[in-house]
Amino acid sequence: MSSKTNTTSKMNGFSLIEILVVLSVFSVIGVLTAQVVSRTASSQEFITKRGDRLAELHLSMQVIQRDFIQITPRKIRDELGDYTPVLAIGADGMIELTRSGWRNPMLTKRSELQRVAYIKQGMDLYRAYWTVLDRGGGSEPVMQKILSDVSNIEFFGLDLDGEEHTFWPIEQSSDKTSLIAVILRMEVKPFGIIERIWPVPTFN
Repeated sequence: MSSKTNTTSKMNGFSLIEILVVLSVFSVIGVLTAQVVSRTASSQEFITKRGDRLAELHLSMQVIQRDFIQITPRKIRDELGDYTPVLAIGADGMIELTRSGWRNPMLTKRSELQRVAYIKQGMDLYRAYWTVLDRGGGSEPVMQKILSDVSNIEFFGLDLDGEEHTFWPIEQSSDKTSLIAVILRMEVKPFGIIERIWPVPTFN
């Protein structure tokens, strides 16, 4: 009787080695599962950050494009009273222009034309605009940050011969000096170099 009971107990139980093997298998599965979950979370975070960055870039391009397609041939007077061209590209690669279509929902007594500029400060790109066209001595621009992590940015004027100019206007007098488009090249993280070109109304 006692012998049969011992034999039955041995047949129904697990050995220590079997238990250790099972625990080892579960441990490996647990580690692999944790790694998969961690990688999935990291991938989701990466995708979310990349999507947010792409949305920021897309919005900034829309803002810039809106200004360029609404360029209007209106020169302005600067703080010293001198005339400034409709569109000017400076030594620092930045650009300044006059655009139309400045919305006025509050019906304020002001022009619907707006003088805007794009300025890089540090690693950020700003859209600057003036509340008046012809600026007085104390006229300061309103600065709006539209894009961060900009490593480099340059604007170029494109003439009828397809030549690019880092300065505009250029001091020549021929049909070649007619501006037909503006080129934007910039390097932004993490997408690298981005180029856009916008045709503009023909003016000298």
